Amino acid sequence: MATSLVTGGAGFIGSHLVQRLLDGGDEVIVIDNFFTGSRKNLSSFREHQNLEVIRHDICLPIFLEVDRIFNLACPASPIHYQFDPVQTIKTSVLGSINMLGMAKRLGIPVLQASTSEVYGDPSVHPQPESYWGNVNPIGPRSCYDEGKRAAETLFFDYERQHKVDIKVARIFNTYGPRMKVDDGRVVSNFIVQALTGKPITIYGSGSQTRSFCYVDDLVEGLLRLMATPQEFSGPINLGNPTEFSMLELAEKVVELTNSNSKVELHPLPQDDPKQRQPVVDLAAQQLGWKPETPLVQGLIRTIQYFENELKG
Repeated sequence: MATSLVTGGAGFIGSHLVQRLLDGGDEVIVIDNFFTGSRKNLSSFREHQNLEVIRHDICLPIFLEVDRIFNLACPASPIHYQFDPVQTIKTSVLGSINMLGMAKRLGIPVLQASTSEVYGDPSVHPQPESYWGNVNPIGPRSCYDEGKRAAETLFFDYERQHKVDIKVARIFNTYGPRMKVDDGRVVSNFIVQALTGKPITIYGSGSQTRSFCYVDDLVEGLLRLMATPQEFSGPINLGNPTEFSMLELAEKVVELTNSNSKVELHPLPQDDPKQRQPVVDLAAQQLGWKPETPLVQGLIRTIQYFENELKG
């Protein structure tokens, strides 16, 4: 029986990954400082005999004996990562150093949950893994964008210098149950606003685009990436290549929630990307992976979750 360590395992994506690992027979250790993660995300399997939860900040060293590491710890929503930007970049940099050090000591694989934000406001569209990005190094989003870029640098340097078995996934917009009501990301914002009858707030003209991957598909990609031979490190894009404008998403959410909410336009925040769409050919070739969940189906499941959350 393998023992998997999941940092950030009480978060939105992390908790879904933990559930899949437990279902697959792993022993799982979760590390989370609960800044954005929630024990409630683990509640349906909290008493599982193969699950151990440790409250810990990965910026501080920790010594465990495990067989593989999934490093997902870091606030990922602008509202949360801009709340304490210094801690955000520390989590990416110091946390990566600590997890890479553990992987080096134990001789085990370690997967980094990187992000499409490493591409910044892209001048290449759609974005392949070969694109180096267009990132403002000193803007309000830089603590996250540059923190994740620095983490990728650390991962590949540990591979080159110490022969650590690394895997780097660049995660594009992901949505699904267990997102926070106050998450601040577009899918959760739109759904909560629609369900509560508030205006749907769109920043900019609404023509900016994103592609949305359902969380179950994303977790499948992470598991397949971890299972690849040591020769394959990535980075690899994991996301849905189907592109939607913010206006299209808002209209779909209003339709599916039977809401009377109207769209309200607000100024676009600094450095907010105007386009975001992954090239996923490498994931198809190396992992045999592609997203399977249509947007409408995923939105219906997510709306049902938020309806229950808002009922209290």
